[in-house]
Amino acid sequence: MTFEELLDLVSTQKRPGLCIDSRDVKEGDIFIAIKGTIHDGHDFIDQAIQNGARYLVSRKAVKKENVEVVLVDNTAKAAAILAQKAADSPASKLTNLAVTGTNGKTTVAFLVRSVLENAGQKTGLITTILYDTGRTSTQATLTTPDCITIAKMQQQMVQTGSKYMVIEASSHALSQGRLAAIDFDAAAFTNLSSEHMDYHKTKEDYLQAKIRLFENLPSNATAVLNKDSKEAKQIADKTNAKIIWFGIDSQADLTAHIESTDINGTAIELKFAGQKQKLTTPLLGKYNVSNLLAAAGLCIAEGLDLQTIAKGLSALKVIPGRLEKVDSDKDFTVLVDYAHTDDALKNVLSTLRPLCRGKLTVVFGCGGDRDKTKRPRMARVAEQLADQIFVTTDNPRTEHPLEIIGQIVTGFDNPVADTIIKEPDRKTAIEQAINSASAGDIVLIAGKGHENYQIIENEKIHFSDKEIAIDCLKNLNEKINS
Repeated sequence: MTFEELLDLVSTQKRPGLCIDSRDVKEGDIFIAIKGTIHDGHDFIDQAIQNGARYLVSRKAVKKENVEVVLVDNTAKAAAILAQKAADSPASKLTNLAVTGTNGKTTVAFLVRSVLENAGQKTGLITTILYDTGRTSTQATLTTPDCITIAKMQQQMVQTGSKYMVIEASSHALSQGRLAAIDFDAAAFTNLSSEHMDYHKTKEDYLQAKIRLFENLPSNATAVLNKDSKEAKQIADKTNAKIIWFGIDSQADLTAHIESTDINGTAIELKFAGQKQKLTTPLLGKYNVSNLLAAAGLCIAEGLDLQTIAKGLSALKVIPGRLEKVDSDKDFTVLVDYAHTDDALKNVLSTLRPLCRGKLTVVFGCGGDRDKTKRPRMARVAEQLADQIFVTTDNPRTEHPLEIIGQIVTGFDNPVADTIIKEPDRKTAIEQAINSASAGDIVLIAGKGHENYQIIENEKIHFSDKEIAIDCLKNLNEKINS
């Protein structure tokens, strides 16, 4: 059987199911063997056949009775093409926008959707936080899901009247070809710092994964690139797309001047093509102004005017787990943020430092079974910028929490300082940080942001930094009133 014949088959009414996980295979399905982050689907071909696979897409020759084998050079790309065909090619019926980079992807995606929907354009969203198709809005399981899931979500977007899709493009997804069958109208690059070194091994390999998104842009598409990031020059050299440069500290096509900022928000002025437009946003920090520019650049690429863009950017009041303020009547501030890299933590703490009238406290840990190189770096950032530090767990997974904490602590110049508290129980650490706060203080709970779970060993338990903070603040009130 040829790949073209298989494509014809998945477009029929009695199309077989598509599977990239052998455990999901049912009688008569197509199993596509893809090499993933941890496992290689080729190792599970026998299991897929036992479960009833009738068709097999593989890079390796396989001789099995009663199974049609289709050999391809790139199974990930084949899966993406098949997924689109089986879903009636929804990507071709949407204007697809992507954002990639180490930090800021979720914020940019939410901002773009805010602008588009305020301009009357229904927009689907695929992010680290949620997948919103217009029909369903569900908690995300991956930053960028597999190609079959994306195609099905795009199909729902089309069916419910969406004109646009905004998606976060993770380095894992790009290196594994999950977006291979989607033509993007525009894509933005935010920044690059060391992350996912457990997967990519080198920062250059990490950057090359990001570059793939822009290499595949056609000449009539737009690349929105951060002039303040030195890596953006390499991306510009590799893309055939038109380029909109944005920046704060560099000369660029699209710039922003920060007029004022306090704990409640930021006032800025956007500048593009001789036009100026003021806006206010509850988002804090220079890094978020850069995110605003990336979002504005994607919207400019879609032909929106600066006034419409400014209105839509201002309309977004909160992004879950992104410097999200916990409601309280206290005279100190508690914030929850997803910062889980040293660069992200530095951005957040550097933003909060000049806004803090009292003590700046940070609670953070590092995930187990993930990039270990960032652990001491996060400690160094915290020690440089915070007054009080609670080192705790994040998602320890199969690593022992105390071993992770021990590796974090090696980054402190003075690990026995009274201001550094090592508390492996994250709930206790959060409670201690809030209970120690006084007037004018800021407490930052970093690392998990919007996540409402913690992974210990192989068990996923309910755990929300925000919920714990709310309960702790409520208990403080009850103690005062009792």
